[in-house]
Amino acid sequence: MTFALHGIPVSKGIAIGKAVLISRAALEVSHYLVESGKEDAEAQKLLDAFDQVRLELAQLRLGLPKDAPQEMAAFLDVHSMILADPALAEKPIKLIRTQRLNAAWALTTELNDLLEQFSEIEDPYLKERANDIRQVAERVIKALNAQKDALNESDFLPSSEVGVESIIVAHDIAPHDILRFKEHAFTGFVTDLGGKTSHTAIVARSMEIPAVVGVRHASEMIRHGDWLILDGEQGVVVVAPDEHLLAEYRKLQTQVLKEARKLQQLKHAKTETLDRVDIELFANIELPEDAVQAVKLGAVGVGLFRSEFLFMDRKQALPDEEQQYQEYRRVVDLMHGLPINIRTIDVGADKALGAGGTDVSQTGTSPLGLRAIRWSLTEPEIFLTQLRAILRASAHGQARIMIPMLAHAKEIDETFRLIEKAKQQLLQRGQPFNPNIQVGAMIEIPAAALVLPLFINRFNFLSIGTNDLIQYTLAIDRADHAVAHLYDPLHPAILYLLANIIEQAKRANVPIAVCGEMAGDPTLTKLLLAMGLTDFSMHFSQLLLVKREILQANVGMLKSRLPRVLKAYEPEAQAKALERLIA
Repeated sequence: MTFALHGIPVSKGIAIGKAVLISRAALEVSHYLVESGKEDAEAQKLLDAFDQVRLELAQLRLGLPKDAPQEMAAFLDVHSMILADPALAEKPIKLIRTQRLNAAWALTTELNDLLEQFSEIEDPYLKERANDIRQVAERVIKALNAQKDALNESDFLPSSEVGVESIIVAHDIAPHDILRFKEHAFTGFVTDLGGKTSHTAIVARSMEIPAVVGVRHASEMIRHGDWLILDGEQGVVVVAPDEHLLAEYRKLQTQVLKEARKLQQLKHAKTETLDRVDIELFANIELPEDAVQAVKLGAVGVGLFRSEFLFMDRKQALPDEEQQYQEYRRVVDLMHGLPINIRTIDVGADKALGAGGTDVSQTGTSPLGLRAIRWSLTEPEIFLTQLRAILRASAHGQARIMIPMLAHAKEIDETFRLIEKAKQQLLQRGQPFNPNIQVGAMIEIPAAALVLPLFINRFNFLSIGTNDLIQYTLAIDRADHAVAHLYDPLHPAILYLLANIIEQAKRANVPIAVCGEMAGDPTLTKLLLAMGLTDFSMHFSQLLLVKREILQANVGMLKSRLPRVLKAYEPEAQAKALERLIA
């Protein structure tokens, strides 16, 4: 039966394909498709893990002390009986052989189905047995994870061999999971949770793959293998569409591709408004190779290089100075002399800094906790390592340092002290760097916006991180689905802060950019131009869309209409003022 689910569109485009369901339990394991011809070997890994757990349970049973509670032995016996049932392994092995899911993924898919069946049982005793099955499966997964170190890269299917009609469906996907999927040709993402500016959404946009988040109960209502239409423009997911609907959306998909080709014609046009105001468009990137596409689409530099993505989802230790230097230098070389703002590690909240599968950051998940520069200053050796690597890259081009989440003068003082220390360490080694490297600050905490002269006087450039500025000003955790609908870039308080920050920086002749998601939203381009913004930094996929708006704008006219927008506090009055400004 065809039905539609609604959520938050976070990455535009239309995807049509079969659902690849990642259950909530499966989020703890790796997900990849095994290479064709290695299905039997993968199935054997699963069988070996079952054998290992059987042996562990048998040893535990034999090792029970004489005075152990009788329930303990019964508990182990029940788990042994579950393991002895060949049906538990049959479906996962079938999934491995027919769909090439890796062993842990196949097992958690089967576990999810079994738990769903048990949830429909009314008998309390039988319903409780679901926990026994979950615990047994988790033991097997643990055994599989113990084998993980023995895997090599050849166990992962090259992206060229993956089917291109697959859409990931999950309760939630961490950013590092999406980076893992980046190696494969999935055509879209659907999640139960998430907001428009969660880091997961940002990474999905970086892959230029349609995505809809905040689709409540999607992972429960969609089944593995269901045909889906994912409309990243409207935030709609159509499940089990009929042939007529599929034909309509394939036609629409073709139109979207035609529009994208038209945009390509703007690549070489000068970025200026109708009244000849020059505008500079920079790119936000997650990985060095993103710089290639940024240059192709006409970016005049990298306004935000999210360096933390070099640290995430690592099986071994954090990257050392040499590894970081090589990655930063790659970006410098790929940008051919254009400026690159390398943001120092912004870890915390929904971005865990892992090594060997362990969270070594101890930052917690609170957006108000120990994250970004706060964390870096508590880990001075890791911070110094990164600073030295950036400084060394600056010897080859315009690498610049950008510091996130500053609020206090003492944080600024300590940051500059460590930058100077990193310089001295390189001088002692005799390694080259740019001694006059530019250092910028991100304005993303209301406190920083309210004491802007402190930042204007001490930094070479500023960049407004609207994603965090909005969440902190409105007291909304942008990763919390329960309040995601309250996240509003057009809230009068946000517009007032933005206009004030841009005006103060322009008056002081300090370069200022917007590098949050607002900069890449073409519906907001004219509003930011009206505020006097001339430097926009966004994901490269949005560059030409924003450029089209700039080429059609008259800044003088827009500025004359801005005061009415800033004075409008009631929604209806604001809507009218914005409509008049954009018209």
